[in-house]
Amino acid sequence: MTQTAKIYGDSLYDLAAEASITESIFHQAQEVETLLRENPDYVRLLSEPSLKLEERLALLDQAFGEEIEVYLLNFMKLLCERGLLGEIGGCLQEYRLRYYKDNHIAQATVTSAIALTETQRNTLRAQLEKISGKQILLSEKIQPSVIGGLRIEMEGKLINGTVAGRLSELHKKIKENVT
Repeated sequence: MTQTAKIYGDSLYDLAAEASITESIFHQAQEVETLLRENPDYVRLLSEPSLKLEERLALLDQAFGEEIEVYLLNFMKLLCERGLLGEIGGCLQEYRLRYYKDNHIAQATVTSAIALTETQRNTLRAQLEKISGKQILLSEKIQPSVIGGLRIEMEGKLINGTVAGRLSELHKKIKENVT
C-alpha cells in the first residue's frame, strides 16, 4: 500500500467516524471494491484523460449516486479528480484496517492439507478469539504439502503447527546439538 493510499484511506475513515457511518461505509466500500476489481475497464475509463472530468464524475454519479453514502461517492470523485482512482484499492484496504482495529476484529488465515469441518472451524475461531480478545474473521487455504496440522497467520504472527513445521524445528534442534 502506498503512502498516498494510507493518507486518503485514513481520511475517509476519520470523516466516516465523525459522521458515525463507519459500518455503513465499510460494507459499501467492500461492494465498490469488488465491482471495480471485476470491471477494471471501468476504472480505466474513469482515468482516461481524453474524457472530460465532468463526464467522468457524471459516470460515478450514474453508477453509484443512489447506492452508496455521499461520503464514499465524494471520496471516489476526489480520487478521480486528482488522478488517483488507481489507488482506491489501497485506500479501501487502509479503511478496512482502521475499521477492524476500532471494532476489535482480526483476520486469521488457516492453512491445512484438507478443508476443516464446520466444528473444527468454529473451535479454532473460538480459541483464536479467546487468545486475541478479538472477533476473528477466518479464511482458509488448502495446501496438500502441509501434510498435517495447521499453519495460522494472524496480525503478522505465524503459528506453525504443521508436520513440516515441527520437523523443521526438530531438524534445527538436532543440528544445534550436533555442532
